[in-house]
Amino acid sequence: MGSLEIQAPSTSSKLTDLEKPIADAAVVDDDVSPVEEVRLTVANTDDPTLPVWTFRMWFLGLISCSLLAFLNQFFAYRTEPLIISQITVQVASLPIGRSMAAVLPKTKFKIPGFGSRTFSLNPGPFNIKEHVLISIFANAGSAFGSGSAYAVGIVTIIKAFYGRSISFFAGWLLITTTQVLGYGWAGLLRKYVVEPAHMWWPGTLVQGKLLSNFDARHLTAM
Repeated sequence: MGSLEIQAPSTSSKLTDLEKPIADAAVVDDDVSPVEEVRLTVANTDDPTLPVWTFRMWFLGLISCSLLAFLNQFFAYRTEPLIISQITVQVASLPIGRSMAAVLPKTKFKIPGFGSRTFSLNPGPFNIKEHVLISIFANAGSAFGSGSAYAVGIVTIIKAFYGRSISFFAGWLLITTTQVLGYGWAGLLRKYVVEPAHMWWPGTLVQGKLLSNFDARHLTAM
């Protein structure tokens, strides 16, 4: 009896133009995004020599987070609330950060309890990593672009409409937990929604491109 043979498709067939970037990304590096918009917008390299946990980052980050939280909540009770988003801090923190890098002393000192490690208020030029973290601080203060914290409405309704009292600690705990809930879910699902190269968030591409254009190295090159 004759046998029926089925020829498998050749694996050496040419890929289409749309398939080539995806195949190249899978072969070359798992961290390369298969999405063309991401590859054109976000750099896939890192400079580990850039300082991150600097005095400038903590100072500007905490100030921007507190200021935006206060202002957005202050204007939230208006009929037409005024929302100050993190883009304001993102733009303003660049000249402020570069001014602090030019003014702050570069003297290194030691902190008791940290051994022989040395610290400095001015470890070098203001860099993009500091800028990104300051923007994240500001975004948290502006309730992720929504203005005031969402849970403040719960506290307001309890007091204004139901006439009930709620302690400061209970209200603070309610607002804080709801604000950090998104970061908690992002941390728990980091393996699935953050680290994979094929997971991309279109809303962050604009911010990433703006930050990369604000990078001191790009400004110097211009």
